[in-house]
Amino acid sequence: MASCASMSVVAVVLLVLAAAQPARADRACYTRVFSFGDSITDTGNYRFVFTNDNGAHAPWPYGETYFHKATGRSSDGRLIVDFIADALGLPFVPPYWGGHSTEYFAGGANFAVGGATALSPEFLRENGVPLATDSVHLDMEMDWFRDLLKQPNLLCPDDFTDCTNMMKKSLFLVGEIGGNDYNEPLLSEMPIEMVRNLTPSVVAKISATITDLIGLGAKTLLVPGNLPIGCIPNYLMVFKSDKKEDYESETGCLRLMNEFSKYHNRFLLDELEKLRNLHSGVSIIYADYYGAAMEVYLSPKKFGIDFPLVACCGGEGFYGVSATVRCGNGEYMLCDDPRKYGSWDGLHPSEAVYKVIANGLLRGSYTQPPIANSTNSCLQLPETGSSDEEKVLYDL
Repeated sequence: MASCASMSVVAVVLLVLAAAQPARADRACYTRVFSFGDSITDTGNYRFVFTNDNGAHAPWPYGETYFHKATGRSSDGRLIVDFIADALGLPFVPPYWGGHSTEYFAGGANFAVGGATALSPEFLRENGVPLATDSVHLDMEMDWFRDLLKQPNLLCPDDFTDCTNMMKKSLFLVGEIGGNDYNEPLLSEMPIEMVRNLTPSVVAKISATITDLIGLGAKTLLVPGNLPIGCIPNYLMVFKSDKKEDYESETGCLRLMNEFSKYHNRFLLDELEKLRNLHSGVSIIYADYYGAAMEVYLSPKKFGIDFPLVACCGGEGFYGVSATVRCGNGEYMLCDDPRKYGSWDGLHPSEAVYKVIANGLLRGSYTQPPIANSTNSCLQLPETGSSDEEKVLYDL
């Protein structure tokens, strides 16, 4: 059997297609998933970190599609990290702040927090970003991870060698992060040239985090790029234009905003290549969230989506959003079937889109380096997201 630690997560999952009725193995390729990021990845930390929120973050009807209750996820159902964990035969990754036991962290831990930035609020303000409040940032999430490693008997019950082995057998999802570093200045209509100046610092922070994780023993890291923000309803509302050339003819998305996302992603790709050259024994995989999501915007009917640029939950505007109404608060409007919508609340994708992205990573071509050609698989997996069985093994 091939070594699991050095295998790409995508190579592990792709080979399931060769089996007509795959069965789970007794031992998974990755024993845990650790994830960092913002609301694209947060499975419930926000409510614990910001205790004075009073339920304003992701209240019902968030979670209605799959969990049938609000779980702190910024969507109607599962996130990309949920589909990845499921495909690897692991429980959904629990929010770090939601528990404190060996059993709770048996499948890993999620440090992502809604609204988190890559850069610190102090740095962002010094560079002209008009932040109303402080947010969690990537250095804080890394501090939490280090604290968890230091806790006796939680992750490494025996000794340092056992902890090293745990790190080698874990998958690290570093992101998506950086979107909120850009959202605040862009949506407040700060000149895009000034926002672009933040990108080297955002990518440098992601790079430093990857380097820190490798120093702690991580061997497999999945690093997402940014989503196509020009297809997000809130952006489409704020930057609505009468000029046809401001929109992509194939998708109806804002051309300039998608070019900005691609700019960030090119910068990140170049940095990941530098890191690979420095760490030859580590698998650093780029997850092309942009390309995978564009499948929906280019061919929505293929995925059963009728309204790719419209929010299911929000206001009365053309894109299902308005400046005065927010999903779950006040007199908001709710669609009948979130599966037909590309956005859940105007800022975050619906579960249907998250599933497309996850499948694009796990079974498609949206990872770099490319999927390895291999005839061995250390785990047989069911179809990604095929089960509707409740899979949350932690209590929120």
